[in-house]
This record gives sequence, structure tokens and C-alpha cells, in this order.
Amino acid sequence: MTAEITAKPKLTDREDIAKRLLRGSAKASFDPLVEIDWDAPVDPDMWAIRPERISLYGTYLWDRLSDAERKELSRLEVASVATIGIWFETILMQMLVRHAYHNDPTTNHVQYAYTEIADECRHTVMFAKMVQKLGWEAHRLDPVTYHLGRLFKAIAHGPLIFAGALFVEEVLDQLQREAVPDEQILPLVRSVARIHVVEEARHMRYAREEFQRDWVTRGPVNRAYSRIVLGLVTYYSATRLINPKVYAQVGLDPDEASKAARANPHWVGTKTWAARKVVATLGTAGAISGLGGYFWRKAGLLG
Repeated sequence: MTAEITAKPKLTDREDIAKRLLRGSAKASFDPLVEIDWDAPVDPDMWAIRPERISLYGTYLWDRLSDAERKELSRLEVASVATIGIWFETILMQMLVRHAYHNDPTTNHVQYAYTEIADECRHTVMFAKMVQKLGWEAHRLDPVTYHLGRLFKAIAHGPLIFAGALFVEEVLDQLQREAVPDEQILPLVRSVARIHVVEEARHMRYAREEFQRDWVTRGPVNRAYSRIVLGLVTYYSATRLINPKVYAQVGLDPDEASKAARANPHWVGTKTWAARKVVATLGTAGAISGLGGYFWRKAGLLG
């Protein structure tokens, strides 16, 4: 990793950036219930994600699947990733409310936090409706991940709030940016991706700036603690993107398929590719190292 950031950003930048983000929100925000045709049928002959991004692509199990089963798996995997998005955006909304509670509501900074919460409310509804349309059910996460999420939203402070948000948002953003212009991808998925990409660009700018501003104020003990907690959060988020039940739905043994996916260089490469920007941001700041860095690597996020 490169040298840590040591220069403290100008405090006036916080209000200036939030003001620009508020203006951007006023110009380009969307209501998914209006913008997306939810009554349009889902074409079973189209992909929901590029085939090379599917967790089993290139494995012996991929060879067993028919073309129809591969496309069904693509829909189920996109839906599974969306449920993780719902899980973390629900956590993020609670953390942003707590962040706003401790700050001045008359500032642009806090007002943008409230604006982002409103965006995330719409995104969770949008993701939930897409999950249904793609033929998936929202299954509860395993107990460890579920309770880790509950703990994280309760104890996360400034840099952890925004680093965690940046990780999940950047990974989803990369996958969705790739889908938007791809005409082999279902129109529903592309429409959801288009809305999310536009609005999340503002969220990521907000999170990136706030993380960098707060991180440089933290002492060595606080930073060490934050690296470990962040490593755990990224590990459990990245390794739960694909629920094993998606494999059972296309006729595969979920344990066998999960093992094949974990060992699949194509899938590991996809996660590394999707996380590359957030790894660069947090790595440059010195937030990925030691035991925390071990969890990032174990999740296949560092290559």
C-alpha cells in the first residue's frame, strides 16, 4: 500500500461539497416507481448480468447448465446481490441518521445526509421490487452476518460509517456501470442500474470526502480498531453476495456449487475488479493492512 494520507482537508470544503451535492440531487433524482416499467415481462432469453460475471462461469458446473439455466442463474445472482444491497443500505440509513443526530441540522453537510437517506429509502424499495421480478425471495442472512450487521450499525463511528458505505456502493456501482450500456442485459436490470449509478455517484463523493476528512484525525489505536472492524464487514459482505440457495434453484447442489465458486478464478477476479477503486482509496489512506487486510484478501478483494 502507498503512504498514508496525512494532510487534513480544509474544513470549509465540507460545506462547499455538500452544497454542490444538494444541487445535484435537486437536478437529478428519480422515483423508481414512476421511472421503471414494473409491469413489463422479464424475458427469459436475456441475461441479468454479463455471463463472465456469474460466480460459476468457467467451472465444470457451468458446463452442466443449459443456456436457459445459465440465464436463470444470472437473474438469481443479480437478485441475491440486490438483497445484500438492501441489507447494507438499511444499515447505512441507520448510521446516517445517527451521524446527523450528532451534528448541526442547519448545515449543508447534515442536510445532504438526510437527502441521501431519502435516496436510500427509494433504492431499497427499487431493489426489493427487482428481486421479486427476477424470481427470487429475500432470505435472511446467516446468524453471524445478521448479528454482525446489527452490531456494526450500533458501534460504527465516522470513518467506519463512510468506509463501509464506500465499499458496498463502489462494488455495486462497478457491476451496474458495466450493465447500463449492455444490450444483452434485461431492460429492468439496466433501468435499475441507471438510476442507482446516477444517485450513488453523489453518495460515493460524500462518503469518500468524509472518510478522508475524519480518518486523519484518528489516533493509532482507533485506526487499528477500525481496520479490523472494516475488514470483517467487507469480508462478510463480499462472501455473502451469492446466497447458496440460488444454486439449488437451478438444480445444483448448493454446497458443491458454493465451493466451486469460492475457488473460481473468474469469480474472484470479478470481486477484485469490482473493489479496485475502493481498495485504492482506502489503501492509500492506510485503512487496509494487518489483520484487517487479511480479511480483505481472504474475501478475494485484493487479488
